[in-house]
Amino acid sequence: MLLTINVAVLLAVIIVLRLGRRTQARSRSDEKLTVVIVLVFGVLVAPTAFGHGVLDLVGQLAEGVSQSGSP
Repeated sequence: MLLTINVAVLLAVIIVLRLGRRTQARSRSDEKLTVVIVLVFGVLVAPTAFGHGVLDLVGQLAEGVSQSGSP
């Protein structure tokens, strides 16, 4: 039996667990590690179909916000 783990899914689980903790209990180095983990997750997800969908969605939201603010 071969068990494979998708690294992006593993990082997503780690992110959810780390962000679920209380903010007051985090040190500065702990926050930096969380930022690094999130950046690595973003790099892993970006070239996938899910990453392209998120990029399109954020682009549409940004375009809608910029159009609603113009007279």
